[in-house]
Amino acid sequence: MEAPTRKMSENDILEMESVSDADELDADARLEMVDEEVVYPEEFLPTYNSLKIKDGQLPKTQLAEFNNCPDSLFFNDGVRRIDFILVYEDEDKKEFDKKHVSQRRKRRREFFEASLMNMGLELEATKAVQDDKLMFVKVHMPWDVLCTYAEVLHIKLPIQPNDLSTRSSPWRFLSCITKHFYPDEKLIRKEAEYFTAPFEKSRLGLFCIKERDLFFTPSMRSRMASYILSRAPYEIRGNVKKFGITKLLDGGVYRAAYPLHDCRFNVRSKEDNCPNERFLLYQEWAHPKSFYKIQPLDLIRKYYGEKIGIYFAWLGFYTYMLFLAAVVGVCCFIYGYKTQETSTWSKEVCDPEIGGQIVMCPQCDKFCNFWRLNSTCEASKNLCIFDNFGTLVFAVFMSVWVTLFLEFWKRYQAELEYEWDTVEFLEQEEPPRPEYEAKCVHERKNPITGVKEKVPFTACGRCIRVSIGIGTVLFWILLIVASIVAVMVYRLAVFFAFSTRLRQQDLKTLEPLKEYVTPQMATSVTASLINFVIIMILNTLYERVAIWITNFELPRTKTDYENSLTLKMFLFQFVNYYSSCFYIAFAKGKAVSYPGNPVYIGRYRNEECDPGGCLIELTTQLAIIMGGKAIWNNIQEVLLPWAKNMFFRHCQRGDAESTIPRWEQDYHLQPFSSLGLFYEYLEMVIQFGFVTLFVASFPLAPALALVNNLFEIRVDAWKIVTQFRRIEPEKAQDIGAWQPILQGITILAVATNAMIIAFTSDMIPRLVYYWSFSVYPYGDHTDHTMQGYINSSLSVFNTSDFTEDSKPEGLYNITTCRYRDFRFPPGHPKQYEHNMYYWHVIAAKLAFIIVLEHIVYLTKFVLANIIPDVPYAVKEQIKREKYLTQVILHETNLKLVTRRLKENEEEAAKDTEDDNSQKDLDLDF
Repeated sequence: MEAPTRKMSENDILEMESVSDADELDADARLEMVDEEVVYPEEFLPTYNSLKIKDGQLPKTQLAEFNNCPDSLFFNDGVRRIDFILVYEDEDKKEFDKKHVSQRRKRRREFFEASLMNMGLELEATKAVQDDKLMFVKVHMPWDVLCTYAEVLHIKLPIQPNDLSTRSSPWRFLSCITKHFYPDEKLIRKEAEYFTAPFEKSRLGLFCIKERDLFFTPSMRSRMASYILSRAPYEIRGNVKKFGITKLLDGGVYRAAYPLHDCRFNVRSKEDNCPNERFLLYQEWAHPKSFYKIQPLDLIRKYYGEKIGIYFAWLGFYTYMLFLAAVVGVCCFIYGYKTQETSTWSKEVCDPEIGGQIVMCPQCDKFCNFWRLNSTCEASKNLCIFDNFGTLVFAVFMSVWVTLFLEFWKRYQAELEYEWDTVEFLEQEEPPRPEYEAKCVHERKNPITGVKEKVPFTACGRCIRVSIGIGTVLFWILLIVASIVAVMVYRLAVFFAFSTRLRQQDLKTLEPLKEYVTPQMATSVTASLINFVIIMILNTLYERVAIWITNFELPRTKTDYENSLTLKMFLFQFVNYYSSCFYIAFAKGKAVSYPGNPVYIGRYRNEECDPGGCLIELTTQLAIIMGGKAIWNNIQEVLLPWAKNMFFRHCQRGDAESTIPRWEQDYHLQPFSSLGLFYEYLEMVIQFGFVTLFVASFPLAPALALVNNLFEIRVDAWKIVTQFRRIEPEKAQDIGAWQPILQGITILAVATNAMIIAFTSDMIPRLVYYWSFSVYPYGDHTDHTMQGYINSSLSVFNTSDFTEDSKPEGLYNITTCRYRDFRFPPGHPKQYEHNMYYWHVIAAKLAFIIVLEHIVYLTKFVLANIIPDVPYAVKEQIKREKYLTQVILHETNLKLVTRRLKENEEEAAKDTEDDNSQKDLDLDF
């Protein structure tokens, strides 16, 4: 007799989280396998059925020996395709585990696998070849289950070949050249285009089904299998029901869960009808010899899913657009390099008769000595490379470039959305995360549908969670600010030490010990290195905090989860990476007053810029952070996985790789983190910020980014194809929260570059001098010239006006010294106050910022509105597809109604005939 069916009550709790170890130990004696028939809620398991237990035993996974077919992607029968692999360690063969822990894991695993079989999946277990403790459970989804979950997940499938003619490319006359930059068409053939519609099991005849085994692609099958695995239950205790493969992996019940690669990356499969897509991706995409080829995006999407495909599409498009920016940036750099020897103000700095005769005031108190201006000769020459009129032109160009980049990306993204069937990938189509479903204990009325639904917390509870999350993020951002202040204090203290050591010489030899090592440069380089180390340490710590906060907030869907985590991580990274650059660009040397009344931070005197400004320091900071970050990321992304795999192969004993089954070869690869793609986006967006926010100080930034990205694309491709297990396919419509972040960076970049040119570089003061102060009534020259600029940009200070705290120990009979500012000289009625030159410069800087920002923002606005986000051809195709879908569905409904009416008429006629026959029988009787 069957056990009574137990329905889920409103007080029951569904969760994925394990109780504490103590609770587990106390409950082990009481816990037994539930001996009753359980009905799971339909929203979790669309194919739910009661879990039937016969003779007190759960259904067991079928065991099978390895059939010596290492390339096989099927069960031993050669018919059922493997859609997913589960790996566990046989509890009976473990030596060190406690008995109660092993038994608990075994119970959970057996119940979980019984639940999977109850949901329609088919399982087959095989012992590992190299390690007899490991067991590999192969998961297969039958046709009926595939159809059910394809409808649940709204997977779009072909209904009719695309009959719209494609427009020929305007560059087709160059095909003889461009064809060499495309993947080999003999290996990667272009697939036929179809109009698609969301799958419906009841309308199976609408869809183009040539072969059932090939109708659903392997990535679709893996996606559906992953959906089931994340929702299958593994334990019931009272009113608490626990489910999901994620917690079983965390709890050690399973060692791994992953879809299979279809073959080895460097060898074709020996199996018939194997597509060898991994091998093709390696040959035409991930192999170093294919670095110049355009990415096979359709094959990447087909093999790894839309989410991976859209990332590589964005990265490739970004790299492609960087070519133009890099060319213009290199041209500006060459222009600056060629003009550094002809720069009048740089010649004055290096001239022994001008810069060699100017004695500069000490830049720290007591222990710093006077120094000659020509000691910064090399620094001034280097500054000419970056601080010139070409930089201004390049900054304006980059402001327009970022607008074109975003607008053309939107168009390209719209094309991919249509081609990859993600145009209507709406929020209601995305299922809730299992972690969210597990916490749904409160009831509310849906404001849209009006239907009662379960939610994990009330409105007040949600507000509390969000508030705690915001508070934690602000705390960590303040922690970064504190670290930046600590670096500032370090700069002040170290500058004091460098100034003391490098300039402790008598008046005749007041040059640095080394030609290129000035106190400012030494301080800048060491502070940049320390700041980089702090950035890396804080990144590691904050990553865990951000994940904890996002988990605590409990977003509904995976897209919501990633968007929330993206915003938190980027806010942190923005402050972490860019704060030091903002300090150098807009704070350093801006509040130093004059030698007789310096500004102090604590007990240290505020640091000053070089006589040429802080631009060269900002350039140094950017070069160190960009270069160091690229090297560090490559070590993390490439060398570590490669070293782990090599170490594992070296330590592994057993048969050759050719006799190891496909699933066991994949198990030996590295697992791909669920947030792995997030870090790839974060790395590129941070780089995008360096390329755009501070490009006025470093025109080579786009060129460095281009070189890095050319390697990044192939390194990422090589990594995921050769070093990692196959990534679980996921659906994605666009790049998500990164799109508005990129738009925000582009808006901010206009303001930062305008202010860098105005306040960090010396371009505006030089222009003011050239047009106003070099000629009458302020200057003595008859024509506009830059001669005399250095003398006019340095104010005079009387050494007798030093305070006791700031007076240097040795005055060397020096009566006056110079400092960087625009102030009246000693003896003037307004001595040491700002002069007319200063106010002209301030007015010119503000006018420059306002004019430049308005011109650039107006240009951005015009371009954004002129360029449509969706190409006209794509709009036509989308409308055509919607029309065809409606027509086909309408015709199907008509046929269905006609068939039912016909059946009803036939039944009515038959009933009438039966009645007449009965009457005739009655009359005969």
